[in-house]
Amino acid sequence: MSDTTNLFGNDVGLTEKTLDLLWQRQKITQNNIANVDTPNYKSQYLTFEDELRRQIKTSTRTRNARQSIGDAIDQTTATLHTTTNESTRMDDNSVDMDQEQVDLAETTYEYQMMVQATSNQLKRLDSAAKIT
Repeated sequence: MSDTTNLFGNDVGLTEKTLDLLWQRQKITQNNIANVDTPNYKSQYLTFEDELRRQIKTSTRTRNARQSIGDAIDQTTATLHTTTNESTRMDDNSVDMDQEQVDLAETTYEYQMMVQATSNQLKRLDSAAKIT
């Protein structure tokens, strides 16, 4: 279990893990965009939400659910997929620029939302510390 989980509970640990995975997703999307003109390049994408959900759901069934959830968050990994759809391009490149731009914008918004959530959590903790 990470130090942030011990100090702040699972919320900050979950946010931290999600930010890391979203950052990875954004890098992969940017790589796809950079390779739009590379012959035979197959676009890739990253998934992690279902695995994270499954890990957390499984961990809540244990005696020490808080620690177990923290461990589940820490152990969650992303899966890298390569598109297998047939390319409509002559160079057999499978990058769909419209989809990549949508994915990049979506991931950017998700990342910004998670940063804001982390900031809000820390502000609440700061306020609570000042009250006591």
